[in-house]
Amino acid sequence: MTHLSSSHPDNPTRIGRIVPKALLAAAIGLALSSCSNSDNAADASAAASNETLNLYNWSEYMPQEILDGFEEETGIAVNYTTFDSNEAMYAKLKLLDDSSQYDLAIPSTYYVEKMAKEGLLQELDKSKLSNFKNLDTSFTNTKVDPDNKYSIPYMWGSTGLAINGDSVDPATVNSWNDLWDPKYKGQVMLTNDVREVFGMALLTLGYSGNSSNPDEIKAAYDKLTTLMPNVKTFNSDATRMPYIEGETSLGMTWNGEAVMANEEGLTSLAYKYPTEGAILWMDNFVIPKNAKHIDAAHKFIDYLLRPENAKIVSEEIGYASPNLAARELMDESVRNNPTIYPSKDVLAKAEFQEDVGDEALQVYQQYWDKLKTGR
Repeated sequence: MTHLSSSHPDNPTRIGRIVPKALLAAAIGLALSSCSNSDNAADASAAASNETLNLYNWSEYMPQEILDGFEEETGIAVNYTTFDSNEAMYAKLKLLDDSSQYDLAIPSTYYVEKMAKEGLLQELDKSKLSNFKNLDTSFTNTKVDPDNKYSIPYMWGSTGLAINGDSVDPATVNSWNDLWDPKYKGQVMLTNDVREVFGMALLTLGYSGNSSNPDEIKAAYDKLTTLMPNVKTFNSDATRMPYIEGETSLGMTWNGEAVMANEEGLTSLAYKYPTEGAILWMDNFVIPKNAKHIDAAHKFIDYLLRPENAKIVSEEIGYASPNLAARELMDESVRNNPTIYPSKDVLAKAEFQEDVGDEALQVYQQYWDKLKTGR
Protein backbone atom coordinates (compact mmCIF):
# COMPACT_ATOMS: atom_id res chain seq x y z
CA MET A 1 0.00 0.00 0.00
CA THR A 2 1.12 3.44 -0.68
CA HIS A 3 2.04 5.39 2.38
CA LEU A 4 -0.69 7.68 3.60
CA SER A 5 0.93 10.07 5.97
CA SER A 6 -1.62 12.85 5.97
CA SER A 7 -4.06 13.22 8.80
CA HIS A 8 -6.70 11.47 6.69
CA PRO A 9 -5.68 8.88 4.11
CA ASP A 10 -7.46 9.12 0.79
CA ASN A 11 -7.79 5.39 0.29
CA PRO A 12 -8.67 2.60 2.68
CA THR A 13 -6.44 -0.51 2.87
CA ARG A 14 -3.94 -2.89 4.12
CA ILE A 15 -2.24 -4.81 6.50
CA GLY A 16 -0.16 -5.99 9.21
CA ARG A 17 -0.47 -9.41 11.09
CA ILE A 18 -0.60 -12.45 13.49
CA VAL A 19 -2.60 -15.20 15.34
CA PRO A 20 -6.43 -15.91 14.80
CA LYS A 21 -9.35 -15.93 12.40
CA ALA A 22 -12.45 -13.83 11.64
CA LEU A 23 -13.47 -10.62 9.74
CA LEU A 24 -13.24 -7.09 11.15
CA ALA A 25 -15.66 -4.57 9.87
CA ALA A 26 -17.18 -1.29 10.72
CA ALA A 27 -20.13 0.64 9.51
CA ILE A 28 -20.63 4.18 10.32
CA GLY A 29 -24.32 4.39 9.57
CA LEU A 30 -25.47 3.92 13.16
CA ALA A 31 -22.66 6.04 14.44
CA LEU A 32 -23.65 8.88 12.17
CA SER A 33 -27.36 8.56 12.85
CA SER A 34 -26.78 8.56 16.58
CA CYS A 35 -24.91 11.81 16.41
CA SER A 36 -26.64 13.64 13.60
CA ASN A 37 -29.53 15.31 15.37
CA SER A 38 -28.29 18.44 13.71
CA ASP A 39 -25.20 19.77 12.02
CA ASN A 40 -25.01 22.35 14.76
CA ALA A 41 -24.72 19.65 17.40
CA ALA A 42 -21.83 18.03 15.54
CA ASP A 43 -20.12 21.39 15.07
CA ALA A 44 -20.56 22.18 18.74
CA SER A 45 -19.08 18.82 19.69
CA ALA A 46 -16.02 19.41 17.51
CA ALA A 47 -15.57 22.93 18.81
CA ALA A 48 -15.84 21.76 22.38
CA SER A 49 -13.24 19.06 21.92
CA ASN A 50 -10.30 20.45 19.93
CA GLU A 51 -8.68 17.11 20.71
CA THR A 52 -6.54 15.09 18.32
CA LEU A 53 -5.93 11.35 18.39
CA ASN A 54 -2.53 10.43 16.97
CA LEU A 55 -2.93 7.07 15.24
CA TYR A 56 0.13 5.12 14.03
CA ASN A 57 -0.99 2.45 11.59
CA TRP A 58 -0.06 0.38 8.57
CA SER A 59 -0.42 2.11 5.20
CA GLU A 60 -3.96 2.16 3.78
CA TYR A 61 -5.36 0.24 6.72
CA MET A 62 -8.26 2.38 7.89
CA PRO A 63 -11.22 3.54 5.77
CA GLN A 64 -11.61 7.28 5.54
CA GLU A 65 -15.29 6.76 6.31
CA ILE A 66 -14.37 5.46 9.75
CA LEU A 67 -12.07 8.38 10.52
CA ASP A 68 -14.68 10.90 9.41
CA GLY A 69 -17.48 9.18 11.33
CA PHE A 70 -15.46 9.07 14.53
CA GLU A 71 -14.57 12.74 14.29
CA GLU A 72 -18.15 13.76 13.52
CA GLU A 73 -19.49 11.79 16.47
CA THR A 74 -16.87 12.71 19.06
CA GLY A 75 -15.31 15.95 17.84
CA ILE A 76 -11.91 14.24 18.10
CA ALA A 77 -9.76 14.64 14.98
CA VAL A 78 -7.53 11.75 13.91
CA ASN A 79 -3.94 12.42 12.84
CA TYR A 80 -3.11 9.34 10.75
CA THR A 81 0.53 8.45 10.16
CA THR A 82 1.88 5.21 8.77
CA PHE A 83 4.60 2.58 8.91
CA ASP A 84 5.35 -0.32 6.55
CA SER A 85 6.78 -2.92 8.93
CA ASN A 86 6.55 -3.97 12.55
CA GLU A 87 10.27 -3.33 12.88
CA ALA A 88 9.92 0.29 11.76
CA MET A 89 6.96 0.82 14.07
CA TYR A 90 8.78 -0.71 17.03
CA ALA A 91 11.98 1.27 16.44
CA LYS A 92 10.13 4.55 16.24
CA LEU A 93 7.99 3.92 19.31
CA LYS A 94 11.03 2.89 21.30
CA LEU A 95 13.08 5.85 20.09
CA LEU A 96 10.24 8.29 20.74
CA ASP A 97 9.07 6.61 23.92
CA ASP A 98 9.23 9.81 25.96
CA SER A 99 7.79 12.11 23.31
CA SER A 100 4.17 10.96 23.66
CA GLN A 101 3.90 11.35 19.89
CA TYR A 102 1.40 8.52 19.39
CA ASP A 103 -1.79 7.66 21.26
CA LEU A 104 -2.65 4.46 19.44
CA ALA A 105 -0.66 1.99 17.32
CA ILE A 106 -1.50 -1.22 15.48
CA PRO A 107 1.31 -3.78 15.69
CA SER A 108 1.08 -7.46 14.91
CA THR A 109 0.57 -9.84 17.80
CA TYR A 110 4.16 -11.00 18.13
CA TYR A 111 5.25 -7.38 18.57
CA VAL A 112 2.53 -6.81 21.14
CA GLU A 113 4.18 -9.48 23.25
CA LYS A 114 7.64 -8.00 22.75
CA MET A 115 6.60 -4.42 23.47
CA ALA A 116 4.62 -5.39 26.55
CA LYS A 117 7.64 -7.24 27.95
CA GLU A 118 9.76 -4.14 27.40
CA GLY A 119 7.33 -1.83 29.17
CA LEU A 120 6.44 0.14 26.04
CA LEU A 121 2.68 -0.29 26.43
CA GLN A 122 0.16 0.74 29.01
CA GLU A 123 -2.65 -1.40 30.30
CA LEU A 124 -6.06 -0.99 28.76
CA ASP A 125 -9.10 0.02 30.77
CA LYS A 126 -11.69 -2.45 29.52
CA SER A 127 -14.41 -0.67 31.52
CA LYS A 128 -14.20 1.90 28.69
CA LEU A 129 -14.61 -0.77 26.02
CA SER A 130 -18.29 -1.65 26.15
CA ASN A 131 -18.08 -3.39 22.75
CA PHE A 132 -15.30 -5.80 23.71
CA LYS A 133 -18.01 -8.45 24.02
CA ASN A 134 -18.44 -8.45 20.25
CA LEU A 135 -15.07 -10.14 19.68
CA ASP A 136 -14.80 -13.81 18.81
CA THR A 137 -13.27 -15.50 21.86
CA SER A 138 -10.98 -17.43 19.48
CA PHE A 139 -9.03 -14.20 19.18
CA THR A 140 -9.01 -13.00 22.77
CA ASN A 141 -7.09 -14.06 25.86
CA THR A 142 -4.26 -15.49 23.75
CA LYS A 143 -0.94 -16.67 25.12
CA VAL A 144 0.80 -13.55 23.83
CA ASP A 145 -1.54 -11.27 25.80
CA PRO A 146 -3.56 -13.08 28.47
CA ASP A 147 -6.84 -11.31 29.31
CA ASN A 148 -6.04 -8.72 26.64
CA LYS A 149 -4.20 -6.66 29.16
CA TYR A 150 -2.42 -4.60 26.49
CA SER A 151 -4.11 -5.24 23.14
CA ILE A 152 -7.41 -5.48 21.30
CA PRO A 153 -7.67 -7.47 18.04
CA TYR A 154 -8.23 -5.32 14.95
CA MET A 155 -7.94 -7.56 11.88
CA TRP A 156 -6.34 -10.84 10.87
CA GLY A 157 -5.25 -12.30 7.60
CA SER A 158 -2.78 -14.38 5.67
CA THR A 159 0.27 -14.05 3.48
CA GLY A 160 0.17 -16.33 0.46
CA LEU A 161 0.94 -16.62 -3.23
CA ALA A 162 -0.12 -14.02 -5.78
CA ILE A 163 -0.15 -14.97 -9.45
CA ASN A 164 -1.04 -12.64 -12.30
CA GLY A 165 -3.04 -14.93 -14.57
CA ASP A 166 -2.38 -12.63 -17.54
CA SER A 167 1.25 -13.74 -17.63
CA VAL A 168 1.48 -16.92 -15.51
CA ASP A 169 -0.97 -19.83 -15.37
CA PRO A 170 -2.13 -19.94 -11.71
CA ALA A 171 -2.58 -23.71 -11.97
CA THR A 172 1.22 -24.07 -12.32
CA VAL A 173 2.03 -22.23 -9.07
CA ASN A 174 0.98 -23.96 -5.87
CA SER A 175 4.06 -23.93 -3.64
CA TRP A 176 6.38 -21.36 -2.15
CA ASN A 177 9.11 -23.40 -3.86
CA ASP A 178 7.67 -22.52 -7.26
CA LEU A 179 8.99 -18.97 -6.84
CA TRP A 180 12.52 -20.36 -7.25
CA ASP A 181 11.87 -21.56 -10.81
CA PRO A 182 14.54 -19.93 -13.06
CA LYS A 183 11.92 -19.05 -15.67
CA TYR A 184 10.63 -16.38 -13.27
CA LYS A 185 13.88 -14.41 -13.25
CA GLY A 186 13.16 -10.77 -12.40
CA GLN A 187 9.42 -11.38 -12.00
CA VAL A 188 8.95 -12.13 -8.27
CA MET A 189 7.75 -9.77 -5.55
CA LEU A 190 8.44 -10.36 -1.87
CA THR A 191 6.99 -8.44 1.03
CA ASN A 192 9.45 -6.11 2.71
CA ASP A 193 9.13 -8.08 5.93
CA VAL A 194 11.97 -10.09 7.41
CA ARG A 195 9.78 -12.52 9.34
CA GLU A 196 7.46 -13.21 6.40
CA VAL A 197 10.21 -13.74 3.84
CA PHE A 198 12.27 -15.92 6.15
CA GLY A 199 9.11 -17.66 7.31
CA MET A 200 8.38 -18.61 3.71
CA ALA A 201 11.90 -20.00 3.23
CA LEU A 202 11.78 -21.89 6.52
CA LEU A 203 8.51 -23.52 5.50
CA THR A 204 10.03 -24.72 2.21
CA LEU A 205 12.78 -26.39 4.24
CA GLY A 206 10.31 -28.15 6.50
CA TYR A 207 10.98 -25.90 9.49
CA SER A 208 8.62 -23.76 11.51
CA GLY A 209 8.16 -20.23 10.26
CA ASN A 210 8.71 -19.21 13.88
CA SER A 211 12.07 -20.93 14.22
CA SER A 212 14.57 -19.44 16.68
CA ASN A 213 17.29 -21.95 15.72
CA PRO A 214 20.30 -20.05 14.25
CA ASP A 215 21.22 -23.00 12.03
CA GLU A 216 17.72 -23.14 10.56
CA ILE A 217 17.65 -19.36 10.05
CA LYS A 218 21.00 -19.56 8.23
CA ALA A 219 19.66 -22.39 6.06
CA ALA A 220 16.72 -20.16 5.14
CA TYR A 221 19.12 -17.33 4.31
CA ASP A 222 21.23 -19.61 2.12
CA LYS A 223 18.12 -20.70 0.23
CA LEU A 224 16.88 -17.13 -0.14
CA THR A 225 20.17 -16.06 -1.74
CA THR A 226 19.34 -18.45 -4.59
CA LEU A 227 15.94 -16.74 -5.00
CA MET A 228 17.38 -13.26 -5.44
CA PRO A 229 17.88 -13.46 -9.23
CA ASN A 230 14.12 -13.91 -9.50
CA VAL A 231 13.26 -11.05 -7.14
CA LYS A 232 12.23 -7.80 -8.80
CA THR A 233 11.15 -5.86 -5.71
CA PHE A 234 10.31 -5.87 -2.00
CA ASN A 235 7.04 -4.13 -1.12
CA SER A 236 5.05 -3.76 2.07
CA ASP A 237 3.31 -0.47 1.34
CA ALA A 238 0.75 -1.73 -1.17
CA THR A 239 1.62 -5.27 -2.13
CA ARG A 240 -0.98 -5.32 -4.91
CA MET A 241 0.59 -2.46 -6.85
CA PRO A 242 3.59 -4.24 -8.43
CA TYR A 243 1.10 -6.74 -9.88
CA ILE A 244 -1.39 -4.08 -11.01
CA GLU A 245 1.39 -2.05 -12.65
CA GLY A 246 2.85 -5.09 -14.41
CA GLU A 247 6.14 -4.83 -12.58
CA THR A 248 5.91 -8.37 -11.22
CA SER A 249 4.08 -11.55 -12.26
CA LEU A 250 4.02 -13.62 -9.09
CA GLY A 251 5.23 -13.72 -5.52
CA MET A 252 3.89 -12.93 -2.07
CA THR A 253 0.96 -10.78 -1.04
CA TRP A 254 -1.54 -10.30 1.75
CA ASN A 255 -4.99 -11.70 1.14
CA GLY A 256 -6.71 -8.33 1.57
CA GLU A 257 -4.45 -6.79 -1.06
CA ALA A 258 -5.44 -9.53 -3.49
CA VAL A 259 -9.12 -8.78 -2.84
CA MET A 260 -8.48 -5.09 -3.45
CA ALA A 261 -6.52 -5.78 -6.64
CA ASN A 262 -9.47 -7.76 -8.00
CA GLU A 263 -11.85 -4.94 -7.08
CA GLU A 264 -9.55 -2.36 -8.71
CA GLY A 265 -9.56 -4.13 -12.06
CA LEU A 266 -6.88 -6.82 -11.93
CA THR A 267 -9.39 -9.64 -11.92
CA SER A 268 -6.74 -12.04 -13.22
CA LEU A 269 -4.73 -11.85 -9.97
CA ALA A 270 -5.14 -15.17 -8.18
CA TYR A 271 -4.48 -15.66 -4.47
CA LYS A 272 -3.45 -19.15 -3.38
CA TYR A 273 -2.55 -20.80 -0.11
CA PRO A 274 0.84 -22.53 -0.61
CA THR A 275 1.07 -26.28 -0.15
CA GLU A 276 3.67 -25.77 2.59
CA GLY A 277 1.21 -23.58 4.47
CA ALA A 278 0.25 -19.92 4.59
CA ILE A 279 1.58 -17.38 7.06
CA LEU A 280 -1.13 -16.06 9.39
CA TRP A 281 -1.07 -12.84 11.39
CA MET A 282 -3.28 -10.58 13.46
CA ASP A 283 -2.99 -6.85 14.04
CA ASN A 284 -4.01 -5.22 17.29
CA PHE A 285 -4.72 -1.87 18.91
CA VAL A 286 -2.25 -0.87 21.64
CA ILE A 287 -1.72 2.33 23.60
CA PRO A 288 1.96 3.37 23.89
CA LYS A 289 3.24 3.88 27.40
CA ASN A 290 3.39 7.68 27.30
CA ALA A 291 0.32 8.38 25.17
CA LYS A 292 -1.32 11.71 26.02
CA HIS A 293 -4.87 11.16 24.80
CA ILE A 294 -5.72 7.92 26.57
CA ASP A 295 -9.46 8.48 26.80
CA ALA A 296 -9.64 9.32 23.09
CA ALA A 297 -7.69 6.14 22.30
CA HIS A 298 -10.21 4.03 24.22
CA LYS A 299 -13.09 5.79 22.47
CA PHE A 300 -11.59 5.03 19.07
CA ILE A 301 -11.04 1.36 19.90
CA ASP A 302 -14.59 1.01 21.16
CA TYR A 303 -15.90 2.77 18.06
CA LEU A 304 -14.12 0.20 15.87
CA LEU A 305 -15.54 -2.63 17.98
CA ARG A 306 -19.10 -1.72 17.02
CA PRO A 307 -20.37 -4.41 14.65
CA GLU A 308 -21.55 -1.96 12.01
CA ASN A 309 -18.17 -0.22 11.99
CA ALA A 310 -16.13 -3.41 12.01
CA LYS A 311 -18.20 -4.52 9.02
CA ILE A 312 -17.23 -1.43 7.04
CA VAL A 313 -13.53 -1.96 7.73
CA SER A 314 -13.51 -5.61 6.72
CA GLU A 315 -15.58 -5.18 3.58
CA GLU A 316 -13.54 -2.22 2.35
CA ILE A 317 -10.10 -3.52 3.21
CA GLY A 318 -10.60 -7.19 2.44
CA TYR A 319 -9.23 -8.75 5.62
CA ALA A 320 -10.87 -11.01 8.15
CA SER A 321 -12.44 -9.59 11.28
CA PRO A 322 -12.18 -10.98 14.81
CA ASN A 323 -15.52 -9.28 15.46
CA LEU A 324 -18.12 -12.04 15.61
CA ALA A 325 -21.06 -9.66 15.73
CA ALA A 326 -19.75 -7.87 12.63
CA ARG A 327 -19.48 -11.09 10.63
CA GLU A 328 -23.17 -11.72 11.22
CA LEU A 329 -23.93 -8.45 9.42
CA MET A 330 -21.71 -9.15 6.42
CA ASP A 331 -22.85 -10.05 2.97
CA GLU A 332 -22.69 -13.77 2.28
CA SER A 333 -20.19 -13.16 -0.52
CA VAL A 334 -17.76 -11.76 2.05
CA ARG A 335 -18.36 -14.36 4.76
CA ASN A 336 -17.91 -17.18 2.26
CA ASN A 337 -14.95 -15.73 0.34
CA PRO A 338 -12.10 -18.24 0.88
CA THR A 339 -9.48 -15.60 0.16
CA ILE A 340 -10.70 -13.69 3.21
CA TYR A 341 -11.82 -16.60 5.37
CA PRO A 342 -9.69 -19.68 4.67
CA SER A 343 -11.14 -23.15 5.07
CA LYS A 344 -10.45 -25.32 8.09
CA ASP A 345 -8.09 -27.43 5.98
CA VAL A 346 -6.06 -24.34 5.04
CA LEU A 347 -5.98 -23.14 8.64
CA ALA A 348 -4.80 -26.54 9.81
CA LYS A 349 -1.66 -26.22 7.65
CA ALA A 350 -1.09 -22.52 8.25
CA GLU A 351 1.05 -21.07 11.01
CA PHE A 352 0.53 -17.91 13.02
CA GLN A 353 3.51 -15.68 13.62
CA GLU A 354 4.88 -15.66 17.15
CA ASP A 355 7.57 -13.78 19.03
CA VAL A 356 10.90 -15.57 18.50
CA GLY A 357 12.79 -13.60 21.14
CA ASP A 358 15.33 -10.80 20.80
CA GLU A 359 18.32 -13.06 20.30
CA ALA A 360 16.77 -14.89 17.36
CA LEU A 361 15.35 -11.66 15.96
CA GLN A 362 18.87 -10.21 15.82
CA VAL A 363 19.97 -13.26 13.82
CA TYR A 364 17.08 -12.77 11.41
CA GLN A 365 17.90 -9.09 11.04
CA GLN A 366 21.60 -9.71 10.34
CA TYR A 367 20.80 -12.15 7.57
CA TRP A 368 18.02 -9.91 6.23
CA ASP A 369 20.44 -7.01 5.90
CA LYS A 370 22.94 -9.26 4.11
CA LEU A 371 20.24 -10.59 1.81
CA LYS A 372 19.07 -7.17 0.69
CA THR A 373 22.47 -5.49 0.41
CA GLY A 374 23.96 -8.45 -1.43
CA ARG A 375 21.47 -8.36 -4.28
